[in-house]
Amino acid sequence: MGGPDTDKSAKIFVAGYRGLVGSGIVRKLLQFGFTNLLKTHKELDLTRQSDVEAFFSQEKPQFVILSAANVGGIHTNNTYPSDFISINLQIQTNVIDSSYRNGVHKLIFLGSSCIYPKFAPQLITEYALLTGPLEPTNECSAMPTNLYGPNDNFHPENSHVLLALIRRFHEAKVSGANEVVVWGTGLPLREFLHVYDLADAVVFLMEKYSGLGHVNVGSGKEVTTKELAELVKEVVGFEGELVWDSTKPDGTPQKFMDSSKLANWDELIDSYKCVPKSFLSIDRYWTFQVDIAQDGEFEEETYALERNDKKAILHVSNMYF
Repeated sequence: MGGPDTDKSAKIFVAGYRGLVGSGIVRKLLQFGFTNLLKTHKELDLTRQSDVEAFFSQEKPQFVILSAANVGGIHTNNTYPSDFISINLQIQTNVIDSSYRNGVHKLIFLGSSCIYPKFAPQLITEYALLTGPLEPTNECSAMPTNLYGPNDNFHPENSHVLLALIRRFHEAKVSGANEVVVWGTGLPLREFLHVYDLADAVVFLMEKYSGLGHVNVGSGKEVTTKELAELVKEVVGFEGELVWDSTKPDGTPQKFMDSSKLANWDELIDSYKCVPKSFLSIDRYWTFQVDIAQDGEFEEETYALERNDKKAILHVSNMYF
């Protein structure tokens, strides 16, 4: 920012400019000849989203330096751990979001060396970030793989891959299309888990798991996107051609998680339902009945099952694949 090509009249907002770090940055900016440093007439409460957005909307800073934070030593951190994380997250979320919404050219976020693992190898390089455990906590984070099941959605733009494929093949069948085009090569591998199994895992982690940090929750099985698309095509009963557009990106080639931290829970491992097996258990008697709202979105989705002259209508979100 202090280079010869930097406009010295550029609007700069130093969040937390009254504090130790912020005031030092302001002094240095003034020494470099920057003249348009934004200051608030009264103390701006960075934890209040409406106040932050109003300030950014009016002032339109070009550069933002986020040096505002609720800080303290070991005793203070241990005494008020919740206050530290909640206040700082509010500040960061509000400033970063308002910076994005108001076209800030560049944002510099100031963190701390405390972000590195407690026992990181010395000298600490930037690559040490998230390579080891941080300070202890009673928090446990579950990291599930790709999910499907009740209350998922068929939205054409933001649905997950499984539901997106079902909708695409269903619409192609209804319209009489000759082909369905799917992005990529079909080679990437994906792991799927039913949401009920994830729910089982969450209850297990709450009641019986004594470890800390994050825990992977996966099915332990993979399927290629090609296999998945072919299975959906078969279940829907689409008789046209499945075309792969290899000019479009594949995405991550593989995301297969090691869920061995939960390996001692036989109930979870035994109850995992692999998507291919689940789809293969559904025969061609399944058809889809879909009511489309005027705006083009799915108003109600139902499956109709006809077998042995019996018909059952199930809401799609309650279908247990």
